[in-house]
Amino acid sequence: MSSEAARRIVVTGATGNVGTSVMRLLSEDPEVGSVLGMARRTPDWSPPKTQWAAVDLASDRSDLADMFEGAAAVIHLAWAFQPTHDPASTWRTNVLGGMQVFDAVATARVPALIHASSVGAYSPGPKDHAVDESWPTHGWPDAAYCREKAYLERALDTFDRAHPRVRVVRMRPAFLFKRQSASEQRRIFGGRFLPGPLARPELLRFLPDIPGLRVQALHSDDAATAYQLAVKSDVRGAFNLAAEPPVDARVLGEMLGARPVRLPRTAARSAIAAAWGLHLLPASPHLFDAVLGLPLMDCTRARTELGWRPERSATEVLEEFVQGLQHGAGAPTEPMRGRKVG
Repeated sequence: MSSEAARRIVVTGATGNVGTSVMRLLSEDPEVGSVLGMARRTPDWSPPKTQWAAVDLASDRSDLADMFEGAAAVIHLAWAFQPTHDPASTWRTNVLGGMQVFDAVATARVPALIHASSVGAYSPGPKDHAVDESWPTHGWPDAAYCREKAYLERALDTFDRAHPRVRVVRMRPAFLFKRQSASEQRRIFGGRFLPGPLARPELLRFLPDIPGLRVQALHSDDAATAYQLAVKSDVRGAFNLAAEPPVDARVLGEMLGARPVRLPRTAARSAIAAAWGLHLLPASPHLFDAVLGLPLMDCTRARTELGWRPERSATEVLEEFVQGLQHGAGAPTEPMRGRKVG
């Protein structure tokens, strides 16, 4: 990328888990002249070369094309996980808001669109070997998160055909963690009043071993590196992003010093469904079903075409995240604020 083309990058969802990592990396990149971070609530945090714009994709009908004018790339990260009891609300933000971003990219003639898809966009797949980017992306229809990620994949299929001059990149990362995301993710998936200090290995003597619960993890900073490389490389298409090893009860048990105990899938789901139905747990049983079906991803394409490799193993990522939970770690943005509880 020429220095002229690299002058200005726009990032939606810039104050979240991945967004804060992307903003930091881009602000430190000498090939990037300026970065516009877009979020519902602008932060006091201001890395070098950054500006902020307050935009709510669920309700604002701002002229995004004006904001995108002259950008070398738009990195679309904005996503709402909650309220899980109101899928129409997340649909407005994630799907309708995402399509609004795509339309603005075309109108402003931005040469590159880098979209945050997810392993959640994939159809159910194998747990004993990894699949590449050609695996079907129809999601799990009963889980709003997967349904919305899959729908945007179809929207991008149409966008690709209609706007061949726009270089479209779809990142499909595994579950993303870092120390500073601990408080935010505890609130999103565990609830506002789940005490972070309880995440102590010495308190966890037994670990539920649920059939099918084998997933991949990745540090948010490593994901941000892939986004940075995609801005600066002449690549298109989808890229799987994950660190080794795949995480299951055995791996977690070794990490936490806990003994895995087999728990029937139906028992685990019933407990989650009851807590979700009583509004005690934000994570829905539908998402639990989806996680059990997610395939393991092969990341060869990211290594060979992007030159990307994660710096941290999946176990290092989770160890860092657990420490963050214990200490109520966070970052200086509204979604990432740090609290141990409440």
